[in-house]
Amino acid sequence: MAPKSDSAEAIVLNFVNEQNRPLNSQNVADSLQKFNLKKAAVQKALDNLADSGKISFKEYGKQKIYLARQDQFDIPNSEELNRMKEENAKLQQQLEDQKKAISEVEGEIRALQSNLTLEQIHDKEAKLRKEVKEMEDKLVKLRGEVTLVRPEEGKAVEKMYSEQISQWRRRKRMFKDLWDAITENSPKDLKEFKEELGIEYDEDVDVSLQSFSDLLQHGKKRARGH
Repeated sequence: MAPKSDSAEAIVLNFVNEQNRPLNSQNVADSLQKFNLKKAAVQKALDNLADSGKISFKEYGKQKIYLARQDQFDIPNSEELNRMKEENAKLQQQLEDQKKAISEVEGEIRALQSNLTLEQIHDKEAKLRKEVKEMEDKLVKLRGEVTLVRPEEGKAVEKMYSEQISQWRRRKRMFKDLWDAITENSPKDLKEFKEELGIEYDEDVDVSLQSFSDLLQHGKKRARGH
């Protein structure tokens, strides 16, 4: 007679068959605690199942090892094993594809969650408008506090600056003419000769006549623009 499905023997038999590996009574009792089975009841069920031939067992000294009967399982041949391996490989690939798809969806969800809500957009817009208004008010105040240079003073400064640039250009040209005349037939290395005399070109001290001339032209253009 088969054990009732809710009896201790039925529960133990089902567990041993599902595990299909060597087990001792302690293994079974620990795993079946959710059924409120005591170790003594588990041991009795194992012994009864073994005595009735529903499970196999071997004795190692004082310990008994229980195992599901192998004749109840269909053992696949090599062809079936190969087919099962192929199916397993396909299932593994499908699993990886599903994981990838889930990861992509989760990424989209995170991206959507990171976007601002309509309420947050309105709040940010209001804050930015307030900041712009404050900066505009500050700019108006600064403009009101600026003391502008009178036109005649500006022209006087510009004239003086222009004269200094002209003097610079004239002196630069005079030096070049003189230097070329001195070094025209000189056997000395010009760079060493220049260093020996302690002469420095504008470029040696990162100064450019052209950049200062451009400043003057830029100032004139801006004045015409105003």
